[in-house]
Order: sequence, then C-alpha cells, then structure tokens
Amino acid sequence: MSDTQGSADGRKPVFAAERRQRILELVRANGAVSLRELAQSVQSSEVTVRRDVRALESAGLLNRHHGGASLPGELSREPTYVQKAQVASAEKAAIADLAASLVEDGDAIVIGPGTTTQALAQRLTKHTELAVVTNSLLVAQALAGSPRIEVVLTGGTLRGSIHAVVGSAAEHSLAGLRVRRAFISGNGLTAERGLSTPNVQVASIDRALAAAAEEVVVLADHTKIGTDTMVQTVPAEQIDHLVTEDAAPREELDELSGRGVRLHIARL
Repeated sequence: MSDTQGSADGRKPVFAAERRQRILELVRANGAVSLRELAQSVQSSEVTVRRDVRALESAGLLNRHHGGASLPGELSREPTYVQKAQVASAEKAAIADLAASLVEDGDAIVIGPGTTTQALAQRLTKHTELAVVTNSLLVAQALAGSPRIEVVLTGGTLRGSIHAVVGSAAEHSLAGLRVRRAFISGNGLTAERGLSTPNVQVASIDRALAAAAEEVVVLADHTKIGTDTMVQTVPAEQIDHLVTEDAAPREELDELSGRGVRLHIARL
C-alpha cells in the first residue's frame, strides 16, 4: 500500500514524498517546528507527520525530538536577539501585556533576557517602588528612565548575541537574593523537560535567576512550546506560571497543567 494522506474535503491526496519535502522546507525556514504546526501546515494527522519526521531523521535531514523536529545541530544553535525579535512579535506583545498583570507596585522581581521579557519591562515603567534584578541590558535600558523603579544589574561577561551578561560573576551576584517572582524565557518548553536553551552558560544563569524567586513565571509564545533544545533550564515541576497565547499546542499545555503549571493564555 502506498503511503498517502488524503483530506476530508476531497483534495487530491498528498504523497509521502511531497509531504516530507514540505515538512523539510518548514523546518529549514523556521529552525524548529512543533509536530502540531507541521501537521496543520501539511493538513495531515500528527501520527502521519511523526512517521514522516522519523523517516527524514533516518535520512539525516533533520532531528526528531519530543513534540517536534529541528535541523541537525539546531538543538545547540542559539538564535541572536535580531533573529528572535522577528518571530511572533504580536504574540510576544500579548504575552507581555498579560504578564504585566502579575507584577504589583512594591514587588521585588527578577527579569531574565529575551525579546518577550524586554516587552514585559517596557510595560512596567509606570510602576512605583518596584525593584527589578536583571542580567539583560535590554531590560535595564527599558526601565532606565523610571525613577521609582530600582534596577539592579548583575555583573558578569557580556554575551552580545542576546544582549545579556552570563558567567560565574552573574550567578554569584544573585546568591542570597530572594524576590517574589522570576520572569524568564527560553528557546523551548515541553512538559517532559521543562524550559530549555541551546547554551550552557545561558542555562546556568537562567537557573540562578529562577532560584532567587519564590515563584517562576515562564513567558513563551507558541513557537517555543513543544520545542526542545539542548540544555534544561527549569524542570516543568518547578515552573509556577506559564504566560502564553492561544496558538500554543493544547496537548502540551494540558500536560504542563497536569504537572502543576498555572496557565495564563493571552487572546490575540
């Protein structure tokens, strides 16, 4: 029997070779794509797409991982700030709007690096008596003009690609701190492994940021959910809140909720 996938609307069936070529093009264009997004794009079931991804992995054309697929080497590739800023900008704005409601006047919080966390910082400028600890130059810059917000910038070694400082000095500057909430992002989030990032140094400072807080809040748009990268940052069981948007894969969100993560879903 030939491997084909038809559709309920009477479309001409798509043969496996054509479908797999489409999948490969999508992964090449986006770097990493969830199974749900691939299935929607080629109008096939996730079961069929999972089989296609397995075949493409066997051919050495992509890497298969929990919840999705990526290019070979993609798990360890760290996108630059400029690259990340071009992805899901409307979704990140909606997430930042919702995340800002979790911050109150008088709070002491930690904000990690990232384009979504930068957008959050831009929405906090009217707060008063707020203390913000960050290793992100962009977060610090967003808050620099707010006289009633105290910004504590960690020391460390500048990682120019993400406009943030990392390393042992940055981690040591967080030791002994205790804040209400840490707002952090990452490059991937799954129920199985939690938050992850491609870089060991970035993962290490993100863990230190999370450890300084009573509650961990992860900001992640749909392109990150169901995606896995090389280094685990925070296990799902240690994530208290996830702020995302309504395009995020429902199955993965349900699994995260089952592990105790409280979901906050922005509507675009």
